[in-house]
Order: sequence, then C-alpha cells, then structure tokens
Amino acid sequence: MVKKFIVGVIGAGRIGKLHIENLLGKVPDISLKIVSDVNVDDKLKQWADERGILKLTTDTNEIFTDPEINSIIIASSTDTHTRYIQEAANAKKNIFCEKPIDVDINRIKKTLEVVKNEGVKLMVGFNRRFDRNFMRVHEAVISGQVGNPQIIKITSRDPAPPPIEYIKISGGIFLDMTIHDWDMARYQAGSEVEEVYASGAVLVDPAIGKAGDIDTAVAVLRFKNGAIGIIDNTRQAVYGYDQRVEILGSKGCVLADNEATNTVRIYTAECTNIDKIPYFFLERYMESYATELKYFFNCLQNNQDPTPSGEDGLQNVLVAMAAQKSFKENRPVKISEVDK
Repeated sequence: MVKKFIVGVIGAGRIGKLHIENLLGKVPDISLKIVSDVNVDDKLKQWADERGILKLTTDTNEIFTDPEINSIIIASSTDTHTRYIQEAANAKKNIFCEKPIDVDINRIKKTLEVVKNEGVKLMVGFNRRFDRNFMRVHEAVISGQVGNPQIIKITSRDPAPPPIEYIKISGGIFLDMTIHDWDMARYQAGSEVEEVYASGAVLVDPAIGKAGDIDTAVAVLRFKNGAIGIIDNTRQAVYGYDQRVEILGSKGCVLADNEATNTVRIYTAECTNIDKIPYFFLERYMESYATELKYFFNCLQNNQDPTPSGEDGLQNVLVAMAAQKSFKENRPVKISEVDK
C-alpha cells in the first residue's frame, strides 16, 4: 500500500522555493501542508497563493507540532540546520536537510546522535550525486567496468564569484563551494578520505582576499582504499559553469564532460563552433534537485536509509576542515587531526 507523506518546508529562499516547486509538480504521493520562512512578506504570499500553498508561517513550531506532518524539508540558513534537525527528530519526523549540516563538528555529531536515538531518517542534500551523468560514472565504477579507482579528477568552476557580503559569511571556499566536490570525490571513490593537501590563492578579486577567503584552489586527496583525488576550483571561469568528473581505474577510464546547451555544431572554412556550456548552476543541475527528492521519499516509502546520510554530511565537513588547516599550515593534514 502506498503511503502518503504530509510535508512541511522550512525556508523559502531560492533553494527552498525550488524544492517546493519540485514537491508540488514532480514528486508523487506527497502533500505540502505548511511552509515556514523568517520573512513572510507580500511577495512570498503572492508566490505561495499562485501555487496553491494554503499555509505560510514564521513559526517553525507549527511544523514540528503538527501531528499530520511526517516529513520535513529544511532549506533555511546553515546556522539553523542542527537546531531544526534535532527538533524534527524529537518530533519523530523524517528529515531532508540542505548541505552543510553545520560548520561545527561537535554540533554535527550531537545532532546525528539525536537522529539515531529518535529512529528517524535523515538525508543531506548533496544534489550532484543525482545528476544523470555523474550517476552513470558511479555506475561504471561500482559495477567494476573500469576496475579499481586509482585517480579521481574533479573540476568545479563557477562562472562568477558571489557578492562579497556572501563571501564574508560563507565559511570559506572549502566549506561553501568545494563541499560538493568532497562529497563527489567520496561518492566516486567508494572510500573515505584519509588525508588532504590544499593550496589556494586570490587570483580573481582582491576583495575576496580582504574578506578573508581565497577564490582559486586545488586539493589532493588520499583515500583509504589507496586512490588519489585531485580537485580544482575557481570562483570565476568566464566561459561558464564548468563541471567535470573523471575516474581512472585499473581497467579503464570513465569521464563526464560538460553538457552544451544544445547539440548544434557550426562548420565553416575558419572553424567549428558549438554553443556555450550552461552559465548558472540551476541550468546545469535543475533535474538533479527533483531526482534527489523523489529518491528521498522513495526511501521513506520502502523504509530504506537514504544517502547522502548524516554521516556523509559529517565526513564532507571533516574534509573541508582538514583542507582549511592544510591551506593555513601549508602541509598535508590527516582527517584524524580534525576529527577529535
């Protein structure tokens, strides 16, 4: 018998609205009951009315205490995540939470303990695992088609840096931007990171450096299964949103290249041209956000533990912390040094 899930959403910013749109139009067997946000203004009210959302509130307790709601989507600011996860778990509600869980290791561990003790399910929103290209790469790896992973190469470059005010509160490039790549590297390697060496510079905008961050970075990872990972990031690749993954294995190689916005090629006497790659992350990953929510509710339907799990969320933050320490101290750092 198919179970109906009654859902509350906390956070109606850009990603929260995206999740709401997917819940309303692309995820079966769910009913969205309440949306909570810190700022319920006329603009949000109109947006909700146009989509048939019956209840908006600034009080998250209305979601936690509603006996009908059995699942909660958390898309609020990072500094609220652990508190809301714990409150949801204490209310016996299953949880999908946007990344990262937190930037404090002890708070994350305490939160995961609460989730475990309450017996609810928690999934963390690392949506790139649900990109069809990266899923196919993963399939080639876990099936043994390319053999044992030896080198994992990830290129992740934004087309333009975010506002400086955002940089100041982002937690730094390794927690804000590379967090997706730590997860992708672990996902494709099928192993935990043992050691990281990170190097970086301010090559795009001096204001980013003045804000205490870097805008260009490279990291080398050593995994417990012996594989080596290489990640490169920049806040500004002027040609578009550059997202590539390559795995070299003992039997071959698999790679996912950028997708052009169309398949058209123009041939002339001077050159061959194709159109640009996507410029905005939602152009590139829109489908993956719907796929991850479908997967989450399918796991609930079948009483399966979803991944990326809370433990995945913890491990990704640990790698980020090790990378920060490595960059500051200019040396390789073992994960055990920051996991205390």
